[in-house]
Amino acid sequence: MHAVPTSALPVGRGLLYVTFAATAWGTAGAAAALLYRGSGLGPISLTFWRTFGGLVLLLAVVAGRALLRRRTGALTVPRPYEPLRRRLTRIVVTGLALAVFQAAYFASVEATGLAVGTVVTMGAGPVLIAIGARLTMGERLGAGGVLAVVGALAGLTVLVLGGGGAGTVRPAGIGYALLSAAGCAAMTLTTRRMGRGGASDPYASTISAFAVCALILLPFAAVEGLWPQAHDLGRSLILTGYIAAVPTALAYGLYFAGLAAVRAATASVISLIEPVSAAALAVLFLGERLTMATAAGTAVLLTAVAALAVTEARGAVAARAAAVAG
Repeated sequence: MHAVPTSALPVGRGLLYVTFAATAWGTAGAAAALLYRGSGLGPISLTFWRTFGGLVLLLAVVAGRALLRRRTGALTVPRPYEPLRRRLTRIVVTGLALAVFQAAYFASVEATGLAVGTVVTMGAGPVLIAIGARLTMGERLGAGGVLAVVGALAGLTVLVLGGGGAGTVRPAGIGYALLSAAGCAAMTLTTRRMGRGGASDPYASTISAFAVCALILLPFAAVEGLWPQAHDLGRSLILTGYIAAVPTALAYGLYFAGLAAVRAATASVISLIEPVSAAALAVLFLGERLTMATAAGTAVLLTAVAALAVTEARGAVAARAAAVAG
């Protein structure tokens, strides 16, 4: 049986939100690749500015929404009560998991290369999430969902390893990648489990997670080198601003909102679109060559993601029909 999300957000819109977020995340890698060429920022410093910038932008959005409601006299829909202890636990765990997810992934790429680090992180993430969702929330993918997960992981493996950029496998890098996958799983499962019932505001949840993440990363970023170089500063600020706005503030806000309607394992597999969008940008704008293996991996991955989305939608319709009949 499928676990039934209790969010008021339609499943179709939740799928759209998660898909957009995954696509936007893929553009962050291309922007970061350009930024590394002249800014002097390291991976931890870039992650800090990405998180801190996203935090500032989301605070501005929330303030603007509140001002608009006051001017128009619109009523605020009250949310179910969320106990303080539960709220604090969700904020701290999500923020810590977000910091581990991002920082450990960049450390993995640095230690063992982009291809190996990405395959291990993105391949282990859905497996850990599926296991965690089964143990903590009783979610089951079913036969079709399992086949879609396997197909998505196979497509991702072909996409990354077939691109000609496979790096040397180093134990430290594999360890960082597994740690990153564990952070992603913890963040997704915490948001999914504690976001049920509509008690948590997606904007507030994202702001809280970003604040905790930025506080955790700040001392490490200061040691690494917090400020970009003065040379070509304008270009660095534009790229950093884009990373903070689109693939961070907007994408994570939509992702956390979508998790209220979409099952954790489904969201994790849809998130595999991220390397597809990154590969497309690399070919179009960074001069990388599109191989047959890359094209085949992309096709398999997108087909698997589409199949999983159809499975999710059918499961939600069947669950609603059963609830009405009952």
